[in-house]
Amino acid sequence: MSAKIRLQRHGRKKRAFFHIVVADSRAPRDGRFIEKLGTYNPISNPATIDLNLDKAVSWLSKGAQPTDTARAILSYKGALYKHHLQVGVTKGAISQEEADQRFDAWMQDKEGRIQAKRERLAGNKSESLAGKMKQEAAKRDAIAARVAAKLVVPAEEEAPAAEEVPAAEEVSAVEEVPAAEEVPAAEEVAADNAETAAETEGNGEATAE
Repeated sequence: MSAKIRLQRHGRKKRAFFHIVVADSRAPRDGRFIEKLGTYNPISNPATIDLNLDKAVSWLSKGAQPTDTARAILSYKGALYKHHLQVGVTKGAISQEEADQRFDAWMQDKEGRIQAKRERLAGNKSESLAGKMKQEAAKRDAIAARVAAKLVVPAEEEAPAAEEVPAAEEVSAVEEVPAAEEVPAAEEVAADNAETAAETEGNGEATAE
């Protein structure tokens, strides 16, 4: 029987997380396993990995073969490096104290890089949030300006000035209306009537002859 270190899928659709297990290579992916080594959550950024380092190194020393993804996880957490150091201790190339010192230095450097990545991601997130807030504020100001422009009542057009009434002096200065024709006196009217009557009589006598 050959043992494999691999991932066992859990979680719902599009929200998967995995168990890191040691299982028989002939067993199905989500089937029976020999031992659970930890968990892996790829949704978080950076990914969250909880691994029992000593158990992982022990299984590596026993000949368990990790899958590609499991190998990347073990390398990220330092299990492969610690296994490499333990092989050196077993062969007598280095002492156990030196191996522990090297591994501790490696872990400190790794933690520093992980923390720097977290701070960088947090800074980018805060900058992105601040930029979004500025954009929202600009949109609100623009909308408020448009609403205020619609609510402003246009000033009424100035009424044309009333025609000036001419003053009394100007009225008197207007050209004088021509005087009406004089009515003939009563005496003149009576004389004209007498003449007309005499002419009428003379014409009548001439007609009789």
